[in-house]
Amino acid sequence: MSLLRVDDVSKSFGGLRAVDHVSLELVEREILGMIGPNGAGKTTLFSVIAGSIPASSGSVFLRERRISGLPANRVVAAGVVRTHQIVRPFTNLTVLENVMVGAMFGSPESRGNPRRRAHEELSFVGLADRAEHPPLGLTLVARKRLELARALATGPRVLLLDEVMAGVNPAEGIEMTKLIRIIRDQRGISIIMIEHILAAVMSVSDRVVVLDYGKKIAQGKPAEVVRDSKVISAYLGEQSAAAKSPQRARREEEAP
Repeated sequence: MSLLRVDDVSKSFGGLRAVDHVSLELVEREILGMIGPNGAGKTTLFSVIAGSIPASSGSVFLRERRISGLPANRVVAAGVVRTHQIVRPFTNLTVLENVMVGAMFGSPESRGNPRRRAHEELSFVGLADRAEHPPLGLTLVARKRLELARALATGPRVLLLDEVMAGVNPAEGIEMTKLIRIIRDQRGISIIMIEHILAAVMSVSDRVVVLDYGKKIAQGKPAEVVRDSKVISAYLGEQSAAAKSPQRARREEEAP
């Protein structure tokens, strides 16, 4: 039985369909990788799942509860939380207070003692010594770990990770990959992760879903997906201009 189910979800912005009838499932204790070229609709789909933006059509379910249509704070309280590719901590708060915010607005279980919960999560991600510091002094990888601690403090059942390894060096990326596995193995949290570093997402994912121009074009085990001709075409651009759909051509014309 699926923990999270995305059922035929589409999202349009005017005449541009960013997500096009996508369906997927996430099961308990699974790491599901989500890959695709820039503009594939990955982050937009995350925003729909997390309640940041409404779907144009389709539904999202957590177990049998329909969470699409709920405001983002209620989606978080239900147990689905996301991180952001561009980390924006509250600069007027300490590192500890940033994580406390997550605890105070998370699941009912996370709200009992926000300060203690925040200390626990900072220790878990390796930032215990920076608890009373302002976030502006953190390195990029430390800010990403802060974002992760803030998400974990909400007490999630499903964690949506948006490029947590973007911009970090290879050694930091390896440590982040280890941390993602620990979150799944020790916490039992199911994860969907968007990542452009293919080696990292393929090494950590149980399954991979591939989006291209809003559509799901492949899914399966990592070793299967990397051999799929549609995936190779999406990444290497082997599709000719004559074969492009009008939607694809319009997007490329509108791209900066």
